[in-house]
Amino acid sequence: ESSLESSLQLLLLRDIEVQRLQALLAQRTNELSDKEKALELTTQEIINLNSVLLSQSMHIDDLNATILALSGELANKENVLLENQSKYDILIAKLQEQKAKIKSLTGIKIKVIAELKQNLGKNIQIDPISGSLRLSSNILFDKGSAELKESSKNELKKVFINYVGALTSNKNIKNQLDKIIIEGHTDSDGTYLYNLDLSQKRAYAVMRYLLTLDFTENNNLKPLLLASGRADQDTIKDKKAQEDKELSRRIEIKFTLKNDDALHEIERILDYE
Repeated sequence: ESSLESSLQLLLLRDIEVQRLQALLAQRTNELSDKEKALELTTQEIINLNSVLLSQSMHIDDLNATILALSGELANKENVLLENQSKYDILIAKLQEQKAKIKSLTGIKIKVIAELKQNLGKNIQIDPISGSLRLSSNILFDKGSAELKESSKNELKKVFINYVGALTSNKNIKNQLDKIIIEGHTDSDGTYLYNLDLSQKRAYAVMRYLLTLDFTENNNLKPLLLASGRADQDTIKDKKAQEDKELSRRIEIKFTLKNDDALHEIERILDYE
């Protein structure tokens, strides 16, 4: 009997141990199941992430292709820009060269005036800027008259021959000579129309006399002579910027050079730019 009891106790202990092990196995099975579920979720997340990564990678490839294409376009545009810049620099250089030539041409009148002053000496005074010769109307005409005084004709002839002779005798000047202009000027007394009429008539009177001179015919000056009246549109001012009426009443003999106006206009445009 004692042996049987021992055996029963031993079986009981073993049964308990089996139950404990079964419970532990069930616990481990549950833990394994939970881990497998977690692993399944993690695997799915990895799959999802790989899908997102693949999509992003494809997007990056597209962006790289776009960047490459844009880089090519940019390189082409930079080449075009460099080419255009080179052309622009060449055009600017040519423009500066032409501008220098035009300024050289417009400087001809300054040289002509300098040579004219040198040829005339101190006996005849000319305007240092325009090169024009000024003759007082008080010497040439009676007040309000457009009839040339007889007493003034010899002096007018002498001055004209000296002035125009200096222009025509110098080959450098003569080749550039375009027109010889006789301008009549008045002071501001009286109406504009009266002064315009008087200044024109006086300019024509001087030109008519100059056309009678052998000097004019011998030098073929008739095609060069022009006469115009300026009324009081160009009065002379004193140092206080007040009108000098006596000096304003005058006849001016001046000259223009070939293409003078056009060259000055081109020079003005170039300076503006």
